Amino acid sequence: MADGSGAVIPLISRSPSDLILPVLVSSAGERARLRFLEFFAAQIRNPNTRRAYARAVSGFLAWCADLGVTELDKVTSLHVATWIELQGRTLSVPSVKQALAALRHLFDWLVTGQVLALNPAASVRGPAHSARVGKTPVLEAAEARALLDTIDATTPAGLRDRALIALMVFSFARIGAALAMRVGDVFVQNRRLWVRLREKGGRQHVMPCHHTLEDYLHAYLDGTGLAGEPKGWLFRTIRRGTGQLSERQLEQSDAHAMVRRRARAAGIATAIGNHTFRATGVTAYLKNGGTLENAAAMANHASTRTTQLYDRRREDISLDEVERIRV
Repeated sequence: MADGSGAVIPLISRSPSDLILPVLVSSAGERARLRFLEFFAAQIRNPNTRRAYARAVSGFLAWCADLGVTELDKVTSLHVATWIELQGRTLSVPSVKQALAALRHLFDWLVTGQVLALNPAASVRGPAHSARVGKTPVLEAAEARALLDTIDATTPAGLRDRALIALMVFSFARIGAALAMRVGDVFVQNRRLWVRLREKGGRQHVMPCHHTLEDYLHAYLDGTGLAGEPKGWLFRTIRRGTGQLSERQLEQSDAHAMVRRRARAAGIATAIGNHTFRATGVTAYLKNGGTLENAAAMANHASTRTTQLYDRRREDISLDEVERIRV
């Protein structure tokens, strides 16, 4: 898709075949065009990473074209450094670092494919970033409980929303893994309900269900008739005008709008998102005597350092200490 000025507007979807080639790539010859598409098709498997990388690459190359760069091999490290500096004015440090990583990996791929002689992003340093506590908003256990209790479970939408939120809280599931589940990924083993999650990098993660999650999943599957469709999507959209589940998979944006709507209805002022419930579950588990090592295993983290970003117990300590300031 192009605007009136001829600049390419990236059209990003789950499939690499839907990518619109930036002007500098499309004018660089067939080999460059093919290598560019191969990068997103063969190197980037995660659809979210593919979208983010494609957005960064398209934005950078369109910016270069607007500056008057006419050939791909005329892009220099100065261009990359200047663009990264500009991104830092509007984006968070992790987002800027991800954008730089996208450029480095793409240009590396073009160099090894003999499209370019040098990688202009290789020598560019990204902004420093060190995070000891995550920025994801976290709910108190009582708030999470109130949110679940306020959902009307007499409708298919209510049963779905309650089951999805509970899945993220009680199994520490990422929203992407939760929405990728099929009905058959909820199964009985050793007389208990289990869930099968497909996490980042294609890793399969199996978890037993907390008794509350077990009740909510049973209610959802039985109340909507999904139990007999093991190959169908577990979490689906609602058909307009009918209030019944469709056959279409629920998207992350739909889930985000849903949790914001449910939070408002529950009187929760915190600006929560999909990832809030994963962090809420980890924090609640640790507050109740769980170990960091077991939390990392349950969350399918490769390192406990990642799990520590979800541990918000220190915030309670800080609040107690602040209240000691009596003036």
